[in-house]
Amino acid sequence: MDEQLTDFVSQVSLTPYQAIGIPIALLGAVFLSIGAQLQHRGVSKVEGTHGDGSKRGLSLRQMGQLLRRPSWAFGTVLLALAIVIQLISLGFAPLIVVQPLGVVAMVMTNVINSRVNGIQPDRRVKATILMAVLGIGVFVAFSAIYAVENEFTDTQLLVILAMLITVIVVTGAAFLIFRERLRAMFYIVAAGTLYGFVVTIAKVLINRWRTDNVDALMIVCFVGLVVAALLGGYFVQTAYSVGSPDLVIAGLTVIDPLVAIAIAISVLGEADRFPPFAIAGLGFGGALAVVGVILLARLHPQTIR
Repeated sequence: MDEQLTDFVSQVSLTPYQAIGIPIALLGAVFLSIGAQLQHRGVSKVEGTHGDGSKRGLSLRQMGQLLRRPSWAFGTVLLALAIVIQLISLGFAPLIVVQPLGVVAMVMTNVINSRVNGIQPDRRVKATILMAVLGIGVFVAFSAIYAVENEFTDTQLLVILAMLITVIVVTGAAFLIFRERLRAMFYIVAAGTLYGFVVTIAKVLINRWRTDNVDALMIVCFVGLVVAALLGGYFVQTAYSVGSPDLVIAGLTVIDPLVAIAIAISVLGEADRFPPFAIAGLGFGGALAVVGVILLARLHPQTIR
């Protein structure tokens, strides 16, 4: 038994220094959950007083009204703190390990939203949340054992930047053309995808900055990060107007890490040491999490389809 435990520990890629990123990421999830609930409260009030019921996305007038809502402003501050804490956690541990831990926010947001709105989730809703949490849990379990960090090259950064530009163009065009027919899942998926790129680029920039590898490419990537964050933030606020906060957070905390992990595996090579069964485990966990979010979108009583 002792030999087996020693063999297992020797396989774990995380060092004690890197493991510090895990509790930091969990703290960020707490701020994310509370901030999301407060932002949803502000968006709901603005939608009720200044909306026309079309659910076509927030107008400039509505965005201006949001700035006057104390609940939305305080929620935004908490979300900003959550982002800072998340970036700090990325400075310690591989992206593929800490990013999925945001799923804790999904559970917290569901509990808070149920208490605030007096909505008791039925067994089916609870089952979908459990399914998504278990799926992300599989990701974290395998990642903590096999994930590795590598030096990031200019070629990798250019590939990620090209992918991000494509996502921005596609989601922006879809919004402009089909906005009257779009529902909560589009905004959630679009925002989660954009945030996945934001986190990935932030991780790369942090590593390059720590190694004093600052150049013009970093500045271009930072601009792309800001554009993606702003567009993703708009999609999140619109999603709040057509869906519940726990649905929005569920989508973000599942889609965001899945996108980030896909990039980390395919471009950054953080899964180079994964054996075939671990790759299969990631696939199973990802499928389980995605199905959980899709079912939650269909079953949640606050979702406007």
